[in-house]
Amino acid sequence: MSGSKVYTLEEVAKHNTKDDCWLVIGGKVYNVTKFLEDHPGGDDVLLSSTAKDATDDFEDVGHSTTARAMMDEYLVGEIDAATIPSKVKYTPPKQPHYNQDKTPEFVIKILQFLVPLAILGLAVAVRIYTKSESA
Repeated sequence: MSGSKVYTLEEVAKHNTKDDCWLVIGGKVYNVTKFLEDHPGGDDVLLSSTAKDATDDFEDVGHSTTARAMMDEYLVGEIDAATIPSKVKYTPPKQPHYNQDKTPEFVIKILQFLVPLAILGLAVAVRIYTKSESA
């Protein structure tokens, strides 16, 4: 595929409407505008994959060999890989420990131990009391 046009992601990102839709899949650029109406998953699926590397989106669906063969007719060039941002691993924001009623932590730990113990003690007392009554 030497001699084919090389596009930047910024150039490809401009083609993101129903009248002009380009996708980046596997390092290649495809003009899928004419295929939007025929796409089995609907045009919204394709439009939501514009302006980014849609390779993962494409592979996750598990397209047939027929679908892969059809791609050649929509090929318009290649993507300049340097213009695709590298994937950043998501790290959730640090959140402080939430203590709604501001109860000191040691009180909570003591209660977590004492409440079940009290319930157990009550159950044993009821059992002993009901057993002695029936005897």
